Amino acid sequence: MDAKSSYREAAVRGASPVKLVIFLYEQAIEDLRRAVIALEKGAIEARTRAINHALDVIAQLQGTLDMKRGGEVSRNLQQFYHVTRASLIEAQLKQSARILERKIEQLVLVREAWLEVDVATTQPALPSAKSAQSPPTVSSQEVSCSEWDA
Repeated sequence: MDAKSSYREAAVRGASPVKLVIFLYEQAIEDLRRAVIALEKGAIEARTRAINHALDVIAQLQGTLDMKRGGEVSRNLQQFYHVTRASLIEAQLKQSARILERKIEQLVLVREAWLEVDVATTQPALPSAKSAQSPPTVSSQEVSCSEWDA
């Protein structure tokens, strides 16, 4: 296993669900960039492998959607993944770098949205004006972990 794979594996093991989604987007983007390069070089097998792997990644993203809890966002992502997969098949059949590049741009935009979700869910909340004026007090009572609302 090379260093890059080892690093990625270690990062995935400790990742939150949102970070895992981001990793999948990054992988799909990387796959499609490899496909574009392979297309430009006329490397049919490499292009096919890269597009097929991107299709697998998109299928994984699509398969993990929670349609009951996700509401409209899940429905929109479901449609996005469906269209993306169809476009990748079309790009493979037509050998179109333009289609691949358009999909890369779209995946990058959605990845950026997931990065914003990650930041919003991992940053501590800013203190309110009231709590900024008076520091919190600490009692000597022991608090159990079950009382934490994280």
